[in-house]
Amino acid sequence: MNADPILEETLIKRSQQKKRTSPLNYKERLFVLTKSRLTYYDGRPEKKYKKGSVDLQKIKCAEIVKHDGGPIPCQNKYPFQVIYDCNTLYVFAPTAESRSVWVKAIKEEIRNNEFIVPKYHPKFWTEGSWQCCGQADKLAPGCEEYNLFGDITRKPLPPTPDDVLRNNQQGSVYKPPSPLPRNEDEEEEEEGEEMVLAMYDFEALEAHDLNLVKGEEYVLLQKCDVHWWKAKDKNGWYCRNVNRSKAEHLLRSEDKEGGFVVRDSSQPGMYTVSLYTKSGGDGNGSSRHYHIKLTKGPHVQFYLAEKHLFDSIPELIEYHQHNAAGLVTRLRYPVSCKGRSAPTTAGFSYDKWEINPSELTFMKELGSGQFGVVRLGKWRAQHKVAIKAIREGAMYEEDFVEEAKIMMKLSHPKLVQLYGVCTQQKPMYIVTEFMELGCLLNYLRQRRGQLNNEMLLSMCQDVCHGMSYLEANGFIHRDLAARNCLVSDSHVVKVSDFGMTRYVLDDQYTSSSGAKFPVKWSPPEVLHYSKFSSKSDVWSFGVLIWEVYNEGKMPFETKTNSEVVEFISSGCRLYRPKQASKAVYEIMNQCWHEKAERRPSFSDLLQMINQIMECDS
Repeated sequence: MNADPILEETLIKRSQQKKRTSPLNYKERLFVLTKSRLTYYDGRPEKKYKKGSVDLQKIKCAEIVKHDGGPIPCQNKYPFQVIYDCNTLYVFAPTAESRSVWVKAIKEEIRNNEFIVPKYHPKFWTEGSWQCCGQADKLAPGCEEYNLFGDITRKPLPPTPDDVLRNNQQGSVYKPPSPLPRNEDEEEEEEGEEMVLAMYDFEALEAHDLNLVKGEEYVLLQKCDVHWWKAKDKNGWYCRNVNRSKAEHLLRSEDKEGGFVVRDSSQPGMYTVSLYTKSGGDGNGSSRHYHIKLTKGPHVQFYLAEKHLFDSIPELIEYHQHNAAGLVTRLRYPVSCKGRSAPTTAGFSYDKWEINPSELTFMKELGSGQFGVVRLGKWRAQHKVAIKAIREGAMYEEDFVEEAKIMMKLSHPKLVQLYGVCTQQKPMYIVTEFMELGCLLNYLRQRRGQLNNEMLLSMCQDVCHGMSYLEANGFIHRDLAARNCLVSDSHVVKVSDFGMTRYVLDDQYTSSSGAKFPVKWSPPEVLHYSKFSSKSDVWSFGVLIWEVYNEGKMPFETKTNSEVVEFISSGCRLYRPKQASKAVYEIMNQCWHEKAERRPSFSDLLQMINQIMECDS
């Protein structure tokens, strides 16, 4: 086949592997389209490093992504999608013309492909659902008819899965499963993934460093600076030649909920997942063992629980790291058989991620929250900080530490800055920016009658700025309210505790029937289906505006939680506060639209607030 490029251009691709989409997951790549492949490179002038490649024969759909005008966290604003196997590759072009050229060219090359989808999803998959139809299964069938050939003609619909099984060639050769089956030429590599070989043994000097074994391969995640590279074991969860007894010993020594290893099964060529849980109720952990099973037929797939099938073991592991789906708990914590696993803060030492508790000075108590006591303190005796001591059993600590790595990179003047954590002892400490005037709710209540309309609107504007930044970075707050915003000594309001509710271990807080659940700040889709999104944050922001203009009054103060659910579900809404103008109340009502997709984005809300400020000035 002719390998001459049909198209070649630097575009931006969105990672398929990351849980959350943020600017960190949008990378410039040099895309090259030939007659046989769509390949993308880390395009440095001196050398091109291949990052991934898609066989054109496997492409089922190439089409623009219909975008509703919400924020795209990269400079290229014209997205299109390439669907192949079970993957969707999102690519962002710099202009509408560039996007049109790429989509048209790919369509031309795949016009004779055997498998073209009859329907596709015209909008993004994001935050666990399709924006177009709301389906929560990433592999759900499309919701809009796909016409590869425009209005001229239409190919017959592709065969059903049953047709495929009937028509498959006979005599397929069975291959035993491999824990490392990824074909980097045909499937996307993990974003930023590059394999490196250790030239020397290296014994870690600090707890957050990674041991290296001469001759072993490692995944290079990031070239952080001249002296430090961030890397991980190629498959840290796979323990070769480890039997059941040794696996149980490894898991028991780590003693972490959801600790797991993938090991060789007693049946040659097969594999077992050994999983550790503390959920027995007696406080003692125990191990469960799940055989990785295979489907019958020419197209072998892997599964631990029925109805959850995967083409490779790494895909199976990645799925169950986020979903228990029949297991006693999800696969939370990979345990290494090389003595110890890399700690959760690996690779962050150069960035001052882990704070030494000896560098903290504890001062007066500021209050207590759902996770524990908060104190004023100083770091290295000079920088004021707030220190949250996490009460044991109050949160999923390992999960939070992983997420905090992302939160550390979120930096905005209207967000309370996370400085670091202390994880090397109990209790764990979370160290954040100190806000002198405390939480917004108390601030409002203490100043009742002293705040004019300009001050009140300015507070809402501050919060909207911070939330617009979180929205642009694909980050959902889940518990936005006046109590979770803080005020600086210069009276600037900043958003705090974003995303923290996911790590609460209190069942009352996470259950909509419990008194602690923020029912009065929650939209219908959260109350009924626990469906969180930036648009559920928008609803909460409307309630926060109401709190501000009522100077800290409790919303629905005379109603119980169940009465609030019935009140909201019947279409009723909070009344207009006396201090709120019609324009401000109209913003609240737009935030409270019953349909999430009809609510404005935070960037739209910011424009509305700015317009009111301009009219009032």
